[in-house]
Amino acid sequence: MENVFGNMDSDISAILWDHLFSSVEGGRENLGKEVPVIVYRMMEYSIRDILIDMLGKEKMVEIIKSAGEKSGKEFFKRCLDGTLALNDFLAQVQQTLIDLKIGILRIEKFDEETGHAVFTISEDLDCSGFPAVGETVCNYDEGFLAGILKAYTKKEYIVTEVDCWALGGRVCRFDAIIQ
Repeated sequence: MENVFGNMDSDISAILWDHLFSSVEGGRENLGKEVPVIVYRMMEYSIRDILIDMLGKEKMVEIIKSAGEKSGKEFFKRCLDGTLALNDFLAQVQQTLIDLKIGILRIEKFDEETGHAVFTISEDLDCSGFPAVGETVCNYDEGFLAGILKAYTKKEYIVTEVDCWALGGRVCRFDAIIQ
């Protein structure tokens, strides 16, 4: 299967992922590295709509989660220290998400024995401030968190959003279990 960078096994994909994390300042000398949340949401929700039109809602959710997971794994590789003890690692994830203005992560629970975790993210990019529409919408975040957890623990995680601004909540809550 090919991706936008060419063959998934090619070196170009890795090179371009590296540049996602390192080339912003050099290419945006006047505008800088930050973008308003509305721009992110326009891109995300237009892609979601097109995928639903082309493939249906279930396939859209699968693709968006998979993209989030890929990003979570790449984010782990390039931005996080996987050698840290769990509490230090989670603190680093929290701080990095704040630094990058992705959202404010809180750990409600992390059972080291079973791997079960519950996270909340407030002020997230995907939906904070949305009206209640009756369903969760943070599929990318589900995958992103799963990707980070998989990369750190070397275990297969499933992350499911159980509360969302789009359900009327004030934070997005995610339940993470080992598959």
